[in-house]
Amino acid sequence: MNKSIRKSLLALATGLAVGVGAASFTVVPAQAAEAEAVQGNRIEAIDVNNQGGQVIMRLTMAQPVAAPPPSFSVMTPPRIAFDFHGTSNGLGESVQRFDAGDLRSANIVQVGDRTRLVLNLDRAMPYDTRIDGRFVFITLARGGTDVGATEPNVYSSFASPTGSAAAAGDRAIRDIAFRRGVDGEGRIVVELATPETAIDIRRMGSNLVVEFLKTTLPEPLRRRLDVADFGTPVTEVATQEQGDTVRMTISPQGLWEHNAYQSDNQFVLEVKKVVEDPRKLVQGQGPGYHGEKLSLNFQNIDVRSVLQVIADFTNFNIITSDSVDGRLTLRLKDVPWDQALDIILQARGLDKRKNGNVIWIAPRDELAAREKLDLEAKAQIGELEPLVTETFRINYHQARAIANFLSSGEQSILSKRGSVVVDERSNKIFVQDVPSKLDELRGLIAEIDLPSRQVLIEARIVEASDTFSRDLGARLGFGLFSPKTAANGAPRYSAGGGLEQSAFFGGLLEDQPIYQDTRAVNLPALPNSGAQPGLLSLVLWNSKATRFLDLEISALEADGRGKIVSRPKVMTADQIEAVIEQGVEIPYQQATSSGATSVSFRKANLSLRVKPQITPDGRVMLSLEVNKDSRGEDTLSGPAIDTKHVKTEVLVENGGTVVIGGIYVQDTAFATNKVPLLGDIPVLGHLFKQNTKRDNKTELIVFITPKIVEDHLVSR
Repeated sequence: MNKSIRKSLLALATGLAVGVGAASFTVVPAQAAEAEAVQGNRIEAIDVNNQGGQVIMRLTMAQPVAAPPPSFSVMTPPRIAFDFHGTSNGLGESVQRFDAGDLRSANIVQVGDRTRLVLNLDRAMPYDTRIDGRFVFITLARGGTDVGATEPNVYSSFASPTGSAAAAGDRAIRDIAFRRGVDGEGRIVVELATPETAIDIRRMGSNLVVEFLKTTLPEPLRRRLDVADFGTPVTEVATQEQGDTVRMTISPQGLWEHNAYQSDNQFVLEVKKVVEDPRKLVQGQGPGYHGEKLSLNFQNIDVRSVLQVIADFTNFNIITSDSVDGRLTLRLKDVPWDQALDIILQARGLDKRKNGNVIWIAPRDELAAREKLDLEAKAQIGELEPLVTETFRINYHQARAIANFLSSGEQSILSKRGSVVVDERSNKIFVQDVPSKLDELRGLIAEIDLPSRQVLIEARIVEASDTFSRDLGARLGFGLFSPKTAANGAPRYSAGGGLEQSAFFGGLLEDQPIYQDTRAVNLPALPNSGAQPGLLSLVLWNSKATRFLDLEISALEADGRGKIVSRPKVMTADQIEAVIEQGVEIPYQQATSSGATSVSFRKANLSLRVKPQITPDGRVMLSLEVNKDSRGEDTLSGPAIDTKHVKTEVLVENGGTVVIGGIYVQDTAFATNKVPLLGDIPVLGHLFKQNTKRDNKTELIVFITPKIVEDHLVSR
């Protein structure tokens, strides 16, 4: 509190003590005097010189500076910030006006033991910083290109005005580290390959997103860090590469605020917890009471006098209505002055209206009546005000849809006298309304008429099969040739079936007739795969070839693996459904009610139907329907369709992959056909039986990967 305010308060206190008698009060700011200046360096003077294409700023410090201060620049609006640690502001002013070249002004803000110097520019410029004893020289070069003109809200740093940009392939992130600060803040330290890397920082929902533009990320750094055990507001840091941009998503918890700065190739982002103050209704820098604290102690004092004390304390202009009167007694200690004012007004049924640095105080009913009169007057003016016609060109939507939105029946955004006309050929709308409504519509249409964000959805449908089968069988025959009983030259006795399949017998006994039906056991291998089994034949006979024993063993073992990968891919706009399909339409005959037949078609397609929705935190909500159909067996009514269908809704990270479904089928069978009793004989029993074993496995898995296509990628 300055001396003039102290004198006025003391004079007022003396006058009140004389007039009121028993009244007494004290007015004490919560911080009676500022703390002693920060021990360390101090900014004493700032000099600016415009030399042709360069603006040179010289900062005079109280003590020599060891190293250049950390700095970063903001492209929109163009600013450059320098952080001086352990330094106070000795200029006595927080704003310096220069108007030298592209340098307009500078803001000097001291917070604790740190002072930040912010240079306000007309356009983004490269800069250079050097140290000479206790002088800090900052050189702004006008000849550089307008860096970042097409990339808003970008934080970047320039080592020197003449430094050339590194090649895009060299702009890689070298390392990412997480540390806990002295005061419990989470500190993310990113080592960059070049200080010219452009960085975009923004809050997205409850997360903080940092994007390094035109930068690559090595494979070992593409990971998710769980840092909850550090005891900082940050619980997780996820870094991934999306096209030519590296996105870092930081997940804090509770109330927090962040601060970012860059020094050469090192970018540092600090996330600090906001300490809750029980004396504030709203924590942090949000709405609530943030005025300087004071203490008041009044006994039976006039309300107008108390308001005069607050006006002198705050330097606000307070206008009090003639109907404000009454007295009150109160004692407040270390209360923000704006909260004290609300308490006084509530105690006497008063209210306030603020316009700039003027506060008007009156009874609530009086303020409400006056505002009602003002509104009624404005309504009457609106009914008599002349109409104005304005043309709006719609760029990214249909003009008819915008017109329906503006005048949708009873909930029209236009005034009662307003109207809208659509020209579909030029995609324009013509609005006729009062000027105040046209100002609102101008901002509303600017909010609506925005390009839709694009999403690229890729599906991978993997069908894997693993088949195994084993078949084993035998054929056994016996024959006896006896000439004495021959009636037609080929008498014989036999048991079983024919022997014509025996390679040995048919090749060696060329002078003997073919023996038919000599297979006593006929259980060969019959594989389901359709492949021919391997055969092993053995024939034993006597010297005259009148008796023989024929044995044939057949076996097959098949083992197969296969994989079919289908990758449908489609791009669509946010909240717009897209369909892509490939396949065949199978014709079949269908009977009509009259008995005639007609040809119909059934689809056997691979199709992807998807509707994406981009969430505020950068993730993608997908409504999916995936079909993988193929032609099945033929029936009397037509061909059957083998269908594999998935329909679901899923929330996926941008660029992440999720498994939305899978079908696993295992077909196992074991069968034995044998001759009773003989097939149970150990070892020899295999000659009298047939074994079949089958173990087939099929698996279907569906993967989905959505990627948000950024605006700067679409424009290329």
